[in-house]
Amino acid sequence: MVFARHGEGVGGDLAALLSQVHPVFMLPPIAASWFGSMLAGEFSLALGAVHMTAIFAAVYTAHLKDGYVDFYLRGEDSDHPLSEPGCKRALAGASALFFVCLAALWYPVDAWAALLTLPTWLIAYHHAPQLDTNPITTTTGYPAGIALAILGGFYVQVGTLEPIALAFSLVFLVLLSGVKVIDDGQDYEYDRSIEKRTVAVALGPARARSAAYGLMVLALALVVGFALLRVFPPETTLAVLAFGVVAAISRRADPEVATMLLVRGAYVFLALLLAAVWFRPL
Repeated sequence: MVFARHGEGVGGDLAALLSQVHPVFMLPPIAASWFGSMLAGEFSLALGAVHMTAIFAAVYTAHLKDGYVDFYLRGEDSDHPLSEPGCKRALAGASALFFVCLAALWYPVDAWAALLTLPTWLIAYHHAPQLDTNPITTTTGYPAGIALAILGGFYVQVGTLEPIALAFSLVFLVLLSGVKVIDDGQDYEYDRSIEKRTVAVALGPARARSAAYGLMVLALALVVGFALLRVFPPETTLAVLAFGVVAAISRRADPEVATMLLVRGAYVFLALLLAAVWFRPL
């Protein structure tokens, strides 16, 4: 077997590799890439597809590295579908795909297109074991990847950055950081036992939860402010209302249910923002 610890042949290897594809966490960065492309107003399908593939490769790298570190280095997981050599081969393959995409962006656009995309892989590869031990980087790593996906998706289409792209990336960085704090609260007891410094461990569950909802409120206020300043289309305020309702309901739930609600609320939030931008000319 080239990749798998369990199973046999090509089927076992394929199953092991696919086990590291987590749609719930992969779809938002890919959608953010397309969102950035659509914000630009001009849309090259080829460039959008290359950037999207680069983002996929970066997130897949993060999942591979996280699983490798948690099972083979930290001993936190009870099992892992990939063998240790298989993890390293898969990491090399995903990273190679990312850098091929980077070259494919550099040549037709410019060096800045590649430089705006490169940090997504750096965050992904170093998430474990470097970035996931600090409250700030543990919380902001994934949201920063989303923000960079928006910026990169925008830049590869038009070769520049404009206020609307910067504003949307800031909104998602703040909003998803709040969601991530709630998500980390699910593992508070375990993280505390291994001295993993999430925000919940650093501040305590109650204060961390308050900080998380404070970040989400700030993000929604930013959307309203940018709409008033005409940076965003006025219809984006509908996304604020929708996510606000979900967030209010989640306040009464435990961290697991709250995370489930907020993640789905974030999907709705993105979809409504996308619709507002798409129909802006109307």
